[in-house]
Amino acid sequence: MKIAIFTDTFAPDVNGVARTLKRFTAYLEKNNIEYRVFAPVSSGEDLFSSHVHRFASLPFFLYPECRIALPNMISVKAELQKFQPDIIHVATPFNIGLCGLHYAKKLNIPVVGSYHTDFDKYLEYYDLQFLTKFLWTYMRWFHRPLRKIFVPSIDTQEHLKKHGFTNTAIWPRGVDCNLFDPGTTSSSIKEKFQIKEKYLISFVGRLAPEKDVALLPAIEAALPQHIREHTHWLIVGDGPLKQDLMKQAPSNMTFGGFRSGSELTEIYAASDLFVFPSATETFGNVVLESLACGTPVIGADAGGVRTIIENGVTGILCPEKNIEAFAGAIASLLHDSSLRKGMGLAGRQYALLQSWDAIFERLLSEYHLALQVEELQELA
Repeated sequence: MKIAIFTDTFAPDVNGVARTLKRFTAYLEKNNIEYRVFAPVSSGEDLFSSHVHRFASLPFFLYPECRIALPNMISVKAELQKFQPDIIHVATPFNIGLCGLHYAKKLNIPVVGSYHTDFDKYLEYYDLQFLTKFLWTYMRWFHRPLRKIFVPSIDTQEHLKKHGFTNTAIWPRGVDCNLFDPGTTSSSIKEKFQIKEKYLISFVGRLAPEKDVALLPAIEAALPQHIREHTHWLIVGDGPLKQDLMKQAPSNMTFGGFRSGSELTEIYAASDLFVFPSATETFGNVVLESLACGTPVIGADAGGVRTIIENGVTGILCPEKNIEAFAGAIASLLHDSSLRKGMGLAGRQYALLQSWDAIFERLLSEYHLALQVEELQELA
């Protein structure tokens, strides 16, 4: 099988879409499956290769990790005609995705896609709710030709069904349990960030309105005083709200900037709890990474997060934006070390079952089913 992937975000971008697609292409290479990626140039880096074709781009205001690219249509067509893909996968609905959709139709190539981001939920955080109707009209038009739409969770699948999408299939995310593991003690991280308190609570993610990170200082303030004085927060990530958050933050809240690889693993594993209030996730990769490191998660009972956390077993789900519920969950787990330890062990066991290889094998099976639909239509 030859696969052409059209995406408006790709490595070295660090968002969930880019990281998932990079893992997928690494899997394809390992299994000698031919592919081509069409993606924007990002972060000022010109990363061309024989498999990846890039185009100049600008950040998209609602989601800067996705780029508004200016694909060279002539070169894209020439490469597709040369490569002769069996299937096109459009991963995003912006310019590069539109380019892939256009040539799938024009060159009669079977096309599938994936849905990664609930942009309709983002609109309210930027006071753009008036665009909701137009957004769904466009999204239905864009996804209508796709033989399959791969979504990361049942919650997202149900969300799309309400808006008229029927041809969906679950494509969950995995985690590298060799990288993300519980083998780190808290002492090295506490020394690195000069943390003296007994308990460490972490957050990892983009510091932007749609991640509900503005709730973190309020959640900290709602904790009982005897908890607060023994607790330190480590906020990992960058984004437009970072400076405002740093101004609001109490003295026991440290901003660690962007971290990755083994350093990020150390932070997850050293934490007593991982708190993730975002209610807009279609999946929630960082939640699964924390569980893989044996750290229980307190998250919003919304979106893809609720499909990862087993409430009361691997963490606690709280009503979205409910500051008191988050504070209560934190206090209860810090009080009960045996429950916290049990949740950490259960989280690790769950993560061990979420193999990337199994997930990508399932995706390839879905590709084959999509191609069979094409063959049946030709026979008919």
